Amino acid sequence: MSLNSVHQPLWERDPDAYRAHLAEGNASQPRKRVGADGLIFDEHGRILLVDPNYKPDWDLPGGMAENNEPPDHALRRELREELGLQPVSGLTLLCVDWVSPHGVWDDSLMFIFDVGPLTPTQINNLRLADDELDAFDFCTPDQAAHRLRPYVWDRVTAALDARNTGHVAYLHDGRTLHRPDTTR
Repeated sequence: MSLNSVHQPLWERDPDAYRAHLAEGNASQPRKRVGADGLIFDEHGRILLVDPNYKPDWDLPGGMAENNEPPDHALRRELREELGLQPVSGLTLLCVDWVSPHGVWDDSLMFIFDVGPLTPTQINNLRLADDELDAFDFCTPDQAAHRLRPYVWDRVTAALDARNTGHVAYLHDGRTLHRPDTTR
């Protein structure tokens, strides 16, 4: 064995052993649940909410990502599966909320994307396409504040602010950590 091969990094010396080492590390890393919701409006600026039958409060449309599914793809899939809303392009990230462990749930990352306003045709074509939902409705912000759980409303409020400022909100449990400095 040459002196050079002793000092060669593992990835060069034994690529298969290096990949096995990485796979072992990957298998032991914690996993996070990821959810993606859409902030969707009608032509009057009202917010689209859905009424899931598996929990007590209304929510934004969207849901949990599947294994190895990007959050924006999860949102598009959920909108199609739940409301028959066909492919949505041009999603803009508004908010990321780290949700601490609670109850039986581990921590999660919850994303809110700006889907924008729907056309009257898109609204007319909305339908309950999934047995998880009992209803959907376009709500004023005041109505949404009453229908959503307080921490979800906090997240929506941050997303609405981000939509106006152009700065993505980063939250912990629905609370803003800091405001970006826009004076620079």
